[in-house]
Amino acid sequence: MKTHAELKQELLSDPEVRREYERLGPEFELIQSLIRARSRAGLTQAELAERMKTTQSVIARLEGGRSTPTWKTLRRYAEATGSRLRVSLDA
Repeated sequence: MKTHAELKQELLSDPEVRREYERLGPEFELIQSLIRARSRAGLTQAELAERMKTTQSVIARLEGGRSTPTWKTLRRYAEATGSRLRVSLDA
C-alpha cells in the first residue's frame, strides 16, 4: 500500500494533474489559513459559527472548500477568530 506522499508524488508526475493542482493552490492556501485561524483561536466550528451568527454547516462548507466566501464573510471570520484579514496580489 502506498503512503499519501508516494501517491501524491505519483499523481503529480502527470503534467495535466500538476497544472490543475497548482491552479487550485491559492484556494487550498485560503482553506488552510481559515482552519489555522480557528485553531489558533481555540474554537470549534460550532463556537465560531455562534460568534459569526451563522451555522456550523456554513463554517464546514467554508473550511471544506465547498463554498466561495465573500469579502464580508472573510472579514467576519477574521474578526471572530481574532485575526487580521490581508489580501495580497503578487507579481
